[in-house]
Amino acid sequence: MKIVVINSSPHSDSKSTSKFLAQKFIEGAQSKGHEIFVFDAAKEKTNPCNGCDHCGMDGDCVHKDAISQKLMPKMLEADLLVLVTPLYYFGMSAQLKIIVDRFYSRTTRLNGKKSIMLATAWNTADWTMKALQMHYETLVRYMNWQNVGSVFATGCGYRSATENSNFANAAYNLGFNL
Repeated sequence: MKIVVINSSPHSDSKSTSKFLAQKFIEGAQSKGHEIFVFDAAKEKTNPCNGCDHCGMDGDCVHKDAISQKLMPKMLEADLLVLVTPLYYFGMSAQLKIIVDRFYSRTTRLNGKKSIMLATAWNTADWTMKALQMHYETLVRYMNWQNVGSVFATGCGYRSATENSNFANAAYNLGFNL
């Protein structure tokens, strides 16, 4: 299976809790021979959708940035898209939202893929991830994706808490069981 993992944490690889979950997922998926492409939305040069409709929902975007040049070609050939985000004010990071908004340029061709959401949050309240879960479920429905799993990791405000949580195993198993 061809898998695209879109990391969106602005934190370093060694400190990011969501990137840690992504790495555990990748380890599990690679152990089964899946092909992985990782895109770091926080480090790449990206531009938000202008809403100009130049693409007509299935054409080239006016922006010739990392999304158009590196990410979109990989997403179009991928079987599975993995969206990875820290929870910021009860939603996905701005870095991931830019990517999601740019799905518009290839809405038709991105339809029907499999998807996974990995997210981390400091808070542990039972409602912490509700808005993000609803956004993800709406995206899955609109894009006609097949949600093959998610990890909404609460109480993971720092790396060691995430490393020692059951969420790390859940992310690994999600990749391993594809």
